[in-house]
Amino acid sequence: MLGILIVHNQHDQDGHRRHFRPVAVQLPAAEESTAANTRHMPRSYSSINVATGTTVWLPKTSNQARGLARYAIDFLYSNPLEIGQATLDRLELFHIDSVGCGVSALALRANAPTVLRREALAALPPTGSKGVLCFGATRPSAVEKAVAANTSAVREWDANGTNFGYDDAHGRVAGEFGHNDFYPVAMAAARLAGLDGDTTIRVMLLIDEIRGRLAEVFALRRYAIDHVHHGAVASTVAFAAALGGTEAQIESAIGMVVAHYVPFRAIRAGHQLSDSKGASAGLAAETAVTSACRALSGFMGPADVFRNPLAIYRLNEPCPDGMSPFDLELGVSGDAFAIHAMHFKMGLYEHQSAGAIAALIDLLAAHPALVDGSTELRGLEVKIYEPAYSIIADPAKRTPTTRQSADHSLPYILARVLLKARTAQRLDWEELMLLPADYSDEAIAEEAIKNLIEKISIVHGGSAYDEKYPAGIPTSIVIDHPIAGLLSSGMVQYPLGHARSAPDRTAAVLDLKFDRLVVGAVDNPKELRRRMRVAGRSVDEIAELYAFPIHGCDPGT
Repeated sequence: MLGILIVHNQHDQDGHRRHFRPVAVQLPAAEESTAANTRHMPRSYSSINVATGTTVWLPKTSNQARGLARYAIDFLYSNPLEIGQATLDRLELFHIDSVGCGVSALALRANAPTVLRREALAALPPTGSKGVLCFGATRPSAVEKAVAANTSAVREWDANGTNFGYDDAHGRVAGEFGHNDFYPVAMAAARLAGLDGDTTIRVMLLIDEIRGRLAEVFALRRYAIDHVHHGAVASTVAFAAALGGTEAQIESAIGMVVAHYVPFRAIRAGHQLSDSKGASAGLAAETAVTSACRALSGFMGPADVFRNPLAIYRLNEPCPDGMSPFDLELGVSGDAFAIHAMHFKMGLYEHQSAGAIAALIDLLAAHPALVDGSTELRGLEVKIYEPAYSIIADPAKRTPTTRQSADHSLPYILARVLLKARTAQRLDWEELMLLPADYSDEAIAEEAIKNLIEKISIVHGGSAYDEKYPAGIPTSIVIDHPIAGLLSSGMVQYPLGHARSAPDRTAAVLDLKFDRLVVGAVDNPKELRRRMRVAGRSVDEIAELYAFPIHGCDPGT
């Protein structure tokens, strides 16, 4: 018997979640579960009022690997409760945004996704397998190769959705980063399992929910582990469950990913970052799919890995035998999902710079004479929080020479916004959106950029700033102008794209961002946006969803 707590949630009129006393439910063991032969949950689970939102509680004293397997099987097949429309709409936005980023990276021949896509196109699926489509291809490839290529393309620009692993209302504030990179894993599973759009979108949400909740309770970066590992665990669970894996098989797959494939932050160290930084999610997804397929074929990986004393969790956060370092709470229905605390990027930039970009745009909009060309700024000082100060204000990245370093360099990002503002018709997010051209070799080498970077200083804002992260992105800017004097933006916490920012404006700018990213790559950007909506699609439409032509990319025929 597996002990799981089902938590009934309701919301007050302000939208805040109110807890009811958890109800302990003993769930009978259910080893066999496929789309065609499903097990039904006890009545006490299915009778919950789904409009209020429901969560499942996996206590630290339980086998959480087996619990995740059970949760995934139930979420997809055995007892799929109603998901709130707000959750589904937000998920569609994140997916469409990710596709725009991926298509752009491939069309502009970014190195890592191009190399991995070429590798995938050369790897035919084994006999009897449907294989998986790379973006822009019509001939299927081996599943793990296509997943690596597509996920790498999505992540390459570092411009898609992000999360900070933060739920202060329930004390889960580990604050690990993560990104909405792993939808190609769900699309691959859907093609192989023959899923329609409504089931596919559940696989996508399952990945975001598991990785999002893990980010709230275990900070990988503290132990020099790259954040994509939470995505790998989530992808393993979702992929294996979608293909009809049993609880034991999914548990084995999780054990393999955790025991054999832990990526370290060595990929982010040094003065100039390499392809490994951008491709990390793709390579993690590859290991996830490989582990899932191997487990489904009968390979037995380590069991109960979250309570394993030599796995990364207890090794780095020691706790008594029979326990993991954390409890896990996972959404089941309504709008009780981590995706509502995830954020969008309004262009190409490391997300922790969003507060500084917003502060600068606010200042420029209020004082357009700052960039009218009549006078030069004397200086620009940014106050920012930790960990942003250590990441995007790193002196090693102050004068970048590669795109991977430039998009993680706050001085470069702000200098580029200032330079764009000099010729912009309007001083707003739409006009000053940072795009791939802003990180080209030519753009990085511009003398004007170097001159502006010399005038930018960044200081740590101290506890007054640190304590407001990761609920917000607390940043302020002061510009020293020879005529206007010192001009302050005040503190910005929720820049456009943040989960607490204006949703309608965010959606409108995301549409514009998508169109600008894929223009020239496809014939009709708006039609591609429409095509990428997942809900309501047939099995055949989902199977071919990514089989649209990308100009300049090998279709693999």
